[in-house]
Amino acid sequence: MTASPSTSHLVVVVPTATPMVSVIGTRDELIRVVEKSFPDCVILVRGNEITLDGPKPSVHLIETLISEMLVMLRTGASLTPESVERSISMLRSDVRPADVLTSSILSNRGKTIRAKTLNQKRYVDAIDENTVVFGIGPAGTGKTYLAVAKAVQALQSKQVSRIILTRPAVEAGERLGFLPGTLSEKIDPYLRPLYDALHDMIDPDSIPRLMTSGVIEVAPLAYMRGRTLNDAFIILDEAQNTSAEQMKMFLTRLGFGSTMVITGDVTQIDLPSGTASGLRVVRDILDDIDDVAFCELTSTDVVRHKLVGQIVDAYGRYEEKRAAQDPKFERRNS
Repeated sequence: MTASPSTSHLVVVVPTATPMVSVIGTRDELIRVVEKSFPDCVILVRGNEITLDGPKPSVHLIETLISEMLVMLRTGASLTPESVERSISMLRSDVRPADVLTSSILSNRGKTIRAKTLNQKRYVDAIDENTVVFGIGPAGTGKTYLAVAKAVQALQSKQVSRIILTRPAVEAGERLGFLPGTLSEKIDPYLRPLYDALHDMIDPDSIPRLMTSGVIEVAPLAYMRGRTLNDAFIILDEAQNTSAEQMKMFLTRLGFGSTMVITGDVTQIDLPSGTASGLRVVRDILDDIDDVAFCELTSTDVVRHKLVGQIVDAYGRYEEKRAAQDPKFERRNS
């Protein structure tokens, strides 16, 4: 086939040391993602050669994508249809996927934790560069998980001497009083996501010892009042369920040598009607202060089942429509 000035014919040779199945995917699932993203190109795979025919910009982008995929494979990153989709999106934004997807935060028991999207990488970088960081976005975007990973990394590298994880104990349709057990047992379900993240990153057998010694503390937000938290990595999760007063109380606990990460989703507020969310208010208050960063994650950063991102977008469209029809709707949900 002879290429015209506006089209290109290119053969990409995959090194023989790299199994082709890792590049094209089991049952060709990875190469199908590429074909779907570039319908104007013809992609043929034969042996360890990938032949590309199509418009020059698309052929060049696919060639770059394959090069980036090979870099990721060499660094031990696994390729999935979702990671290939995200890589294509990054390349279209002039960002190298390998710069984002190969940077390790933490490794434990053979599992490596990395940012999986560009916004996640920006969030992780912001934690490295600022004392107080707000991670705001919908469920499944890795806000809490990545924050806990950075906390464990800081503890292991002796940047801090302890980790403090906290959440407001706000009912989401249930009542604490009706749960069985002591106050501690009633509160435990609210803190469970933080325990789960820790168990992924630290030897589970060592967690009780670290908690007994105070190196790791998992407690409701109310337990922070009156304290000064020095030399600690402090995470406030589900911050949309703090009042403005609680947010101020928490932020003023910051001590010397500490880092704070505040995470939340302003679309999932469980506060009583008429109570303003501290997470909604705080940006207007702190936006101009140095060493405080606000990171926005969106449905494109959801790393759970891809249907979760579509659900988040659908709810967003529904709420925008309701707010347009009824101006009081947004006030009732803020």
